[in-house]
Amino acid sequence: MTAVDDRPAGAPPETPRRRPNPLLALARNSWRQLTSMRTALVLLFLLAVAAIPGSVLPQRGVNPEDVRDFFTEHPDLALWLDRIGAFEAFSSVWFSAIYLLLFTSLIGCITPRLVDHVRALRARPPAVPKRLGRLPQHTVVPAPEGGVTAIAETLRRRRWRVVVRGDEVSAEKGYLKETGNLIFHTSMVLVLLGVALGSWYGWQGNRLLVAGADHVFCNTRQQYAEVKLGPRVGDDLPRFCMQLDEFDARFLPTGQPSSYNAKVTVDEDGGAPRAAEFSVNSPLRLDGANVYLLGHGYAPVIRYTDRFGRSQTSAVPFLGNGDLGLTSEGLAAFPDANVNPDTGERNPDLQMAFDGLYLPTAPQQPPFTRSEHPTEQNPLLGLVAYRGNLGLDAGIPGSVYQLDQRQVRNGRLTEIGAKELRLGESWTLDDGTKVEFLGSEPYIVLSVRYDPGTTLLLVSSVGLVLGLMGSLFVRRRRVFVRLLPAATVDPADGSPTSCSSLVEVGGLPRTEHPGFADEFAQLVAALHGDRPANGADGVPDAREGAD
Repeated sequence: MTAVDDRPAGAPPETPRRRPNPLLALARNSWRQLTSMRTALVLLFLLAVAAIPGSVLPQRGVNPEDVRDFFTEHPDLALWLDRIGAFEAFSSVWFSAIYLLLFTSLIGCITPRLVDHVRALRARPPAVPKRLGRLPQHTVVPAPEGGVTAIAETLRRRRWRVVVRGDEVSAEKGYLKETGNLIFHTSMVLVLLGVALGSWYGWQGNRLLVAGADHVFCNTRQQYAEVKLGPRVGDDLPRFCMQLDEFDARFLPTGQPSSYNAKVTVDEDGGAPRAAEFSVNSPLRLDGANVYLLGHGYAPVIRYTDRFGRSQTSAVPFLGNGDLGLTSEGLAAFPDANVNPDTGERNPDLQMAFDGLYLPTAPQQPPFTRSEHPTEQNPLLGLVAYRGNLGLDAGIPGSVYQLDQRQVRNGRLTEIGAKELRLGESWTLDDGTKVEFLGSEPYIVLSVRYDPGTTLLLVSSVGLVLGLMGSLFVRRRRVFVRLLPAATVDPADGSPTSCSSLVEVGGLPRTEHPGFADEFAQLVAALHGDRPANGADGVPDAREGAD
């Protein structure tokens, strides 16, 4: 068969239809799905789920010792969890992927809505509908003096956007609803950006600082007990040194703390040493870092005199075990004890260590196992002496606050006795050496931090609250007013005597607004001078003539 050309004579030839590119169509549909609000909500839920391992499992960047203990207790499970990055959850590939997808989804969702909202703000309110009687709110009232001009002025005073078209007035209100919605979602993007800045360029470290000039802390990576640096942070930290001069801790009679205050001397790079104070809720703000006060405790001052008559004095921080009385445990180690001062001969099997329990306020009668109050009213130091090889020369990392029990189990450390010492008392050991309890020094636990995203997080958090309030409590609505002529009838013969004006008012809420009826009634009352509406003052309701 021969194809018949039905095109009229002289018509241009048909252009063959171009088949759509399947890859381009797939990319377009994928982008639409990614930037939809439903996808953003799903990604937000997945981000919350992905954060669970970081909250439940120990993290290497926060507490590597707990990660090491988890490997010891659950070796098989820990190996699989480590393969998927569960011990570094917030820097893992899967968490970063969800994070970036949510970031992209929010930006792609906000941008077109922002463009549409800007157009709506620039657009004028629509024209008055032909049939106002079909709107949810409708009434006819006498026109005020001044007519359309007075009506428009009344609406403007009530912060309506007003447009006058001849004898008609269009007014609209409630644009802050969409503005608040956009502010809320934009603030969520800024929150994600602030978290990313803090993760990449922020750093933090914890340090225990004992009072006194012999315990000066300088801001270097090696002086932190725990340190976490962002991927974009090097070892060149802000330069400053700090010395704890005085610490004031006040407690209630029950033992609950009431206030902490630390007085320090700060020596910042390029400046003279200066005195400063900070407390729990008032951190010390330095150039490039903030210093926070996390806690405090006591460092008993212990002096040990070896068999050669050489004395070593150390203020040893004891860590609290969590009770209100600040009962603390610690380790005083003297690895250089019993070194011959003449020959320099060092016998590692004669090293000394004292495992201790410190009670700031010991009870009057035994057992002396718990402090009754966190202040030092009746200090008591219980010591258990060990002699032997402490294992420090082996290069195996260990805690400075606890005795290495492996050395005890393999017989390299031997317990030689126990003693409870009051303030100023001493204890002479079996080999003639002596240990003395001289007193205590306070110590504080510091957290030094720098987070470049803090300001952005604060601003975006305020934006979240304000945007949410605007989105929830603002309602968009429209009001239309049309000036209508109405004849006044002579009651004697029924003939028209004069013409006055009526105002037809209609209201339309753009969203669900239970209180719009009351607002509309108040607005109508303001438009016609608080006179009754709908013919209550003798003026007929001219709804049928409102077309």
